[in-house]
Amino acid sequence: MAKIMVVDDEPEMVFLIKKILEEGGHEVETAYSGQEALDKLESGSRPDLILLDVMMPGLNGWEVSRKIKEKEDTKDIIVAMLTIKSEDEDKVTSLDEGLADWHISKPFRNEELLRTVNWLLERPIKREQ
Repeated sequence: MAKIMVVDDEPEMVFLIKKILEEGGHEVETAYSGQEALDKLESGSRPDLILLDVMMPGLNGWEVSRKIKEKEDTKDIIVAMLTIKSEDEDKVTSLDEGLADWHISKPFRNEELLRTVNWLLERPIKREQ
């Protein structure tokens, strides 16, 4: 069982994703803004993976992901953007500007989300320095 943080400003989406992941055997922590996620990490939360929405008030997901990946103590946490922004340029932004490890597009099928999360947790991610 992995610990996964779900970060999205839409409570219904957080509820749905949390339910899917818990039914898949994972422990889920939630945050409803990028700043809340960063505060939880600063307070010592160490999820194995973060599912992060892009379009949120305040800090957007790409900014949050970059902050996570630029800090020495959080850079190894797997970050997957989970967003309605699904154009190729959005995917490139997630990986290049946001430094995220993966990009998952909404809408998604429940099985597809769980399978992708499990795959991300099983594979070693080596980011070029």
